Amino acid sequence: MNGLNIVFFGAPEFAAASLAALIKSKHKITAVVSQPDRPKGRSGKPVPTPVSVLAENAGIPILRPEKVRDNDFIAELSQIPADIFIVAAYGQFLNRKLLEMARFGAVNVHASLLPKYRGASPVASAIINGEIKTGVSIMQMERGMDTGPVLHSLEIEIDRGDTCGSLTEKLAVLGGTALLDALDLIAAGCAVPVAQNNSEVTYAPLLTKEMGLLDFNKPALAIYNQVRGLDPWPGSHIELDGRMLKVWRADIGSERHTLPPGTVISAASGMISIACGNCETIDLKEVQTPGGKRLTVSEYIKGNPIIAGGTPALPEL
Repeated sequence: MNGLNIVFFGAPEFAAASLAALIKSKHKITAVVSQPDRPKGRSGKPVPTPVSVLAENAGIPILRPEKVRDNDFIAELSQIPADIFIVAAYGQFLNRKLLEMARFGAVNVHASLLPKYRGASPVASAIINGEIKTGVSIMQMERGMDTGPVLHSLEIEIDRGDTCGSLTEKLAVLGGTALLDALDLIAAGCAVPVAQNNSEVTYAPLLTKEMGLLDFNKPALAIYNQVRGLDPWPGSHIELDGRMLKVWRADIGSERHTLPPGTVISAASGMISIACGNCETIDLKEVQTPGGKRLTVSEYIKGNPIIAGGTPALPEL
């Protein structure tokens, strides 16, 4: 079975894992399309994307258009041999010209079991919503957002301690495996596109900082999942004793209570125990002040005594 000529579109670490798998495969990557270098950190120095770094180290030509719909870019891309376009977390929509340019069209590496969690935050949303499994779907791209037929998928369990960061790393590796499987099927003419069941569609919205405010009216499990799902970005937070406090690690408490949600029940033994909905408790275990570093609650309490009975600020209804 001959390898395919591939143009790869991607930017972050998640996409780099698929590119790494392709580099080691029998397929030929004729070009990589990534985002332009962007200023990052305090220095403001432009930094290349992980995909650009990997492509440069492998000697693969790199295109960095501001907009993929730009006619000059499309004209340049049309001169590059391509049997198929592979897209993984690229960050821009491909228009009809691009979707139809390659012989086998364009396929996307999506971090969910479609039709669940179409959209921008499939990994975070799966954790926040308490899913026990997720996976990667290799999808034939259409003009709609994640609407195309699925060519191949692989499933993975979500561990109780997984955060969005740790689960994304697992799915990135799984995505590379699923992609190579799908390309073998395509090259052999054996791929069978399966239409998505529209009655099972769910959406994963773009994450915002505002989503991070913990609402202690919710049950403990919902809060626990929110903390995990929003780590590393945007992170969860509360306002305690007049200051914002990021919450990086928490667990479901064993205590039951009859106190108003948001009441600090105790602040000892390495945790801040807070009353939440359904008479349950949530135990905060790792926190961070603005501009500070992550601290265990034991470290934080040493310099910031907390009196039981206080109430963290709750979201406005």
